Amino acid sequence: MKNQPVSLFSSTVQSPLGTMEAIVAQNRLCLLEFSDRPGLAAERLWLERHYQCPCKNERTQTHERAFAQLAEYFSGTRTAFDLELEYPGTDFQRSVWAFLLSVPYGSTMSYGTMAAKLGKPSAARAVAAAIGQNRLAILIPCHRIVGANGALTGYAGGLQRKRQLLELEAGAGIAAKPTD
Repeated sequence: MKNQPVSLFSSTVQSPLGTMEAIVAQNRLCLLEFSDRPGLAAERLWLERHYQCPCKNERTQTHERAFAQLAEYFSGTRTAFDLELEYPGTDFQRSVWAFLLSVPYGSTMSYGTMAAKLGKPSAARAVAAAIGQNRLAILIPCHRIVGANGALTGYAGGLQRKRQLLELEAGAGIAAKPTD
């Protein structure tokens, strides 16, 4: 895709957990993040460099479809997304992100278990680092990965949001905006 002319389009949406920004490249989502995430500006810049074009603030049909599916997810009526995703990264990162797509709605898995299932049982930290580079919050469900003892750890959107996403998927609904 990098060899083809690409345009990047950005739009925002309000979610029960705060404003989210989505970036689309070639009708595929390549970023969905909470707008207050500290690393968001760096992620956006990385995408502009990767695709060699500036990001335009413009809502596309891909945004509309993604935002409609997010609304269904937050209302508890959607458990899987049917969206075209684009997640450039290293081969290892892409393998981690692809594996995350197989973690079932409403379940959790530890970093160590995930590393073992990827055939790299001693790579839990590398798996965690790759998860931390995920640019598609909720869609690539990194919030479902927890510490070995089940503790909530390492969510770029904040642990309160991670807790709320897991509670939503457990059927407990979603509370108002997080406090952190």
